[in-house]
Amino acid sequence: MSLKILKQGLLTTVQDLGRYGFQKYGVVASGVMDHFAARVANLLVHNEENAAVMEMTMIGPSLQFQEDVLISICGGDLSASIDGVVVPLWRSMMVRSGSVLRFGSAKSGCRAYLAVAGGISVEKVMGSSSTYLRASIGGFQGRALKQGDVISVNQVDPTWQQKANFLMQRNPSKSFIPFSWYISEHSLPVYRSNVMIRIMRGREFEYFQEESKDHLLNDTFTIHPQSDRMAYRITGPQIKLKSQLNMISEAVTMGTIQVPPDGSPRILLADRQTTGGYPRIAQVVSIDLPLIAQLKPGDTIMFQEISLEEAEMLYMQLEKDLSVLKKIIQERWIRGH
Repeated sequence: MSLKILKQGLLTTVQDLGRYGFQKYGVVASGVMDHFAARVANLLVHNEENAAVMEMTMIGPSLQFQEDVLISICGGDLSASIDGVVVPLWRSMMVRSGSVLRFGSAKSGCRAYLAVAGGISVEKVMGSSSTYLRASIGGFQGRALKQGDVISVNQVDPTWQQKANFLMQRNPSKSFIPFSWYISEHSLPVYRSNVMIRIMRGREFEYFQEESKDHLLNDTFTIHPQSDRMAYRITGPQIKLKSQLNMISEAVTMGTIQVPPDGSPRILLADRQTTGGYPRIAQVVSIDLPLIAQLKPGDTIMFQEISLEEAEMLYMQLEKDLSVLKKIIQERWIRGH
């Protein structure tokens, strides 16, 4: 099974949940920016949550399916359509061979994820399918997808394929057939251009001026155009230290908020470095990282401090909800569509 890229879009890469276990050697984790959307997209097509998906940014690609295939599209609304018909998001659907999936510009959010039953087939590097563009490793030839690329898809369980093909036989004239069931909008994140993000105090929080702490927790910041998968630069009131601080490089993770000498914080993201020497004023809680991943340059952000205990409870509740969702989807598959 395969699909062909007809138009590459702004930035389309193959990603999974990340390349872990090698950061002690300086190898960047990379992976999808919006873990929630990618995991749900895979669940909807009966993949493992870590299966490789396509991550599309801002302006999506156009691609053609070479065989009948089961897909889902989750995350931001990038104006997806198949053969000119608008495609529903957060939903399983069968697509007929030869059909063309097109994405336009972003209506909401910034990134969308295309999951294909079986998962996108690329050679794994250090156990991961994720693309790290700066080092040209992983994904499809270590680079963003471009026009003319033919992307292979792993074979699926024949039993599940038969169940999905039944829909195609019942609807011979349609390019795609959404399943009758879908995820309630109440279970999904709301992507806005102005968001409130929950944070915990960073290791160096107390080294910052009181006025700067107040700015961080009460003022609005804007996503700067010089932002990418490595980090978002946010502009607003300058965040300043009480005095010069000499630091050695220490570990950072996705959501770490560093403050370089220019006073404009950086929120580290999927392609972050493994260690950093700038003071860490705060850490974004895991449950809010998908909201940040869907922000565009010019969008605004505010911060709300919560405790580590609250952050842990939020994380455990999210994982519990995803576990329940996975069971419900599996039951739907067993019962039919």
